[in-house]
Amino acid sequence: MSTPLASVQALYTDEQLEIKRQHIFDAIERQANLEVTQETLLSAERMWLLSEYVHKQLCRFPNWINELQVSAESLEAPSLAQLYAGEDAWGRPATAVDLPDWDEPTLMRQLRRYRHWWMVRLICSDLEQSVSLETLTAHLSKLADVAVNASQQWSMRHYQALYGLPLDRAGQAQKLIVIGMGKLGGFELNLSSDIDLVFAFREHGETQGGKKSLSHQEYFTKIGQKLIQHLDQVNAEGFVFRVDMRLRPFGQSGALVMNMDSLENYYQDQGRDWERYAMIKARVMAGDALDIKEFEALRRPFVYRKYLDFGAIGALRDLKAMIAKEVRRKGIEHNIKLGEGGIREVEFIVQALQILHGGRDQGLQTPALFKVLPVLGQDGYLPDEEVQDLLDAYRYLRRVEHALQGYADEQTQLLPDDALAQTRLAYQVGESDWQALDTRLWQHRHKVHEYFKALIDDGEDSATDAEQEEVWRVILKQPDDLDSIQEALQKVAWQEADAIAKRLQQFLTSRSVAFMQPIGQERLAVFLAALIYCLEEEEQPDRVLERIIPIMEAVTRRTAYLVLLSENQSAIGHLIRLCRESVWFSEAISNSPALLDELLDANTLFSPPSKAQMGQELEQILLRLPEEDEEAHMDAMRRFRRSIILRIAACDITGVLPLMKVSDHLTWLAEVLLEKVLLQSWHYLSQRHGYPTRAGEPVMAPEMAIVGYGKSGGIELGYDSDLDLVFIHNAEGKGYTNGERSVDNLVFYTRLGQRIIHMLTSFTSAGRLYEVDMRLRPSGNSGLLVASLEAFQEYQEKEAWVWEHQALCRARALAGDPAVVSEFERIRAKILSRERDCQALKQDVIKMREKMRAHLDTGGEGKGFDLKQGAGGIIDIEFMVQYLVLAWSCQYPALMTYSDNIRQLEAASDSGLIESGQMLQMKEAYTFYRATAHRQTLQKQGRVVPVETLEANQALIAQYWDAFVAKPC
Repeated sequence: MSTPLASVQALYTDEQLEIKRQHIFDAIERQANLEVTQETLLSAERMWLLSEYVHKQLCRFPNWINELQVSAESLEAPSLAQLYAGEDAWGRPATAVDLPDWDEPTLMRQLRRYRHWWMVRLICSDLEQSVSLETLTAHLSKLADVAVNASQQWSMRHYQALYGLPLDRAGQAQKLIVIGMGKLGGFELNLSSDIDLVFAFREHGETQGGKKSLSHQEYFTKIGQKLIQHLDQVNAEGFVFRVDMRLRPFGQSGALVMNMDSLENYYQDQGRDWERYAMIKARVMAGDALDIKEFEALRRPFVYRKYLDFGAIGALRDLKAMIAKEVRRKGIEHNIKLGEGGIREVEFIVQALQILHGGRDQGLQTPALFKVLPVLGQDGYLPDEEVQDLLDAYRYLRRVEHALQGYADEQTQLLPDDALAQTRLAYQVGESDWQALDTRLWQHRHKVHEYFKALIDDGEDSATDAEQEEVWRVILKQPDDLDSIQEALQKVAWQEADAIAKRLQQFLTSRSVAFMQPIGQERLAVFLAALIYCLEEEEQPDRVLERIIPIMEAVTRRTAYLVLLSENQSAIGHLIRLCRESVWFSEAISNSPALLDELLDANTLFSPPSKAQMGQELEQILLRLPEEDEEAHMDAMRRFRRSIILRIAACDITGVLPLMKVSDHLTWLAEVLLEKVLLQSWHYLSQRHGYPTRAGEPVMAPEMAIVGYGKSGGIELGYDSDLDLVFIHNAEGKGYTNGERSVDNLVFYTRLGQRIIHMLTSFTSAGRLYEVDMRLRPSGNSGLLVASLEAFQEYQEKEAWVWEHQALCRARALAGDPAVVSEFERIRAKILSRERDCQALKQDVIKMREKMRAHLDTGGEGKGFDLKQGAGGIIDIEFMVQYLVLAWSCQYPALMTYSDNIRQLEAASDSGLIESGQMLQMKEAYTFYRATAHRQTLQKQGRVVPVETLEANQALIAQYWDAFVAKPC
């Protein structure tokens, strides 16, 4: 029901109303021979008062006012013929099908105006509720089809004289195959949506008939780039559609356009579960009949399996958990798409059943949700009542979404929080007030969320029973009752029962618990009942509860995490086990409760990803973020790092990973993040300054290597290690970038280094990525931030101290251009393999070691043993090994092959420089020291340990050091 005009007018002051009306009147007056009746003006006023976008467009095109009463339902759907007929004929049936002789600015202008023309009508029809949701979304999707095909036709004609045509083996001209994904693929596009596209072409070859020939790959890349420019570029007329290409194979790092054979090979060999989910709605929106046939032939087998796909059940459970995790993590309850019970949960329910059963039931293979939901009911996959509830909810959610987006043509799904905007939204949807809209919306959302939770249920029972939960509900109402708390805890074998009861009482009487909402206190009661039940079998319950209480304190405002734990007994078990073994773990969760999500799945928690898997996982996280939102990318990388480190720590604590593998994974994580930071920093600077040039030609990828020293170079990173880095580039020294704000190449690379450090070290809401130390670069803090290969080599050859060559023993490239990496390795090998005066070298090494011990050894009499700097500690082993590398690499190149201490020790033994028995003892001591250091970190303790803990190792290594000092060369 439409809201009366008087109610809508009440949203504005008299002055505001008069200004808006005057803008319309002025526009009508400027339009020659335009007559508008008073009745039309009154009818239109309600629409432009409820949509700022409609008001803006009517001020630009006042002649559209007389056409607002034409229902979009009765209008001919968007078509190329209608677009090509020209503005004056858009409201009438069109027969023209040939592209007019438009230049590029005209094409872009006409596309944008045609989009505005349709948007105004669709928004007004939606406000008047004179168009069905199916028609509205179908018209919007067809509008995108028109824009894509018009751009492609223009570009092919534009390039034909220069490049000719891309012919297939049969001599037929090929087109760029444009695949629409998501809502666009299902003809369900919303009012202000991005369009997700994938580009392909049928056959490889070269263009024919033009002045010059291009490979089909190059040709269709140009067509695709033009398409993005035509639709996505914002000019004085606005834009047509925001184009998102991140769903293509390999995401942003993949080719813009792929051959169909390559596309098929990718989905067969590397297609991931989320891509199966995304391809349910994929369709060819530009291409010929053969293109559609070939695409469907690769899409359907990839998405649908002939038999019930049990592998998909786990994948869908993971997707479901991911959706739930995002809702909890972002606190987006006001987002009607992503929030609890929102549009995405409806879509997940439908698409999950399509994935599971669509291979055997072809009726489920349609991409349109409106069509497939009734089939799910007819074929018995969902009860009729649930189907109707989901349809009703989806229609209402989409209507609210369109109302939000139709006001200012903005891509948003967030409900407003100010009263005026809330009332306007209610009127847009046709409700009497905000309360009515909010009530109805939550009725739908609660039903959707219950169905969402029920789908693919994990089958786990609660860890406790209703009686114990009721005990804790009563305690939360009377938290001062210490006797009741002690009684509730009596089944657990506490070491200090009274102290624990008082500690728990202190938490329950805190302000954070007192001010929890009733639903939060209910969740806390259920969690406490489950936790105490699990602690009945625990050998160290006092330690565990002491470490879990800070976690409970951290989630008092985000109690959805308590539900996560309460509903998953295994998650509570993981939490208890890991908190028992590591206070570091407890503090990590307290500081970032979102990490609790990792406890859900033992398969991922205790199976840390490989380097390749880390890279893929990070890529998928970043693909979901707006490319230009740098802070969101930085936050995401920090959350990703914490998540992976927590999984590595879980494997370390439980013995799944041995020490060497722990450091491997921590080092791989740093490498993956550094590679991504380098590319994002490069993108950021190249957007501002253009690309560096070589011989006048732009260099499209960074000619830089990020070199790690110390623990990162030696593949020995710990949980809290900083990164010792050196930046090396191979840019042309006399070149300049090719952008409007051009700078010389050297300045560009200096800024690139600064940008990398900024992205690594800046604090965001998610913390810091890494501490970075750049003091090992040539000339230290007084040297250039980024050195050229030539400067680096010259410094190492002529100026570097012995200790800098020692550091080079443990240096290797962590990320960057393979060519620069190869040159760095050549320089490193050249420096390390120099012939040296062994006696002078030994004296320098001994002198540096004594200096370090005097200044850095934090142990001593009555304090304990410093694992790193103490006599007989880690540094003694490293210095002995580094001496061997520097003294003997000229004769035994194997010594410098690797940068880690263990393999250098093994190479020294293989070369006969130390006895195998000594090598094994040094290796065992070194590994034990590092393992102890990891444990100290996990328990938040320093590197000084009681002397007796490592007394035998310390004495042995000290003995080897003394022998090294005394032995002549």
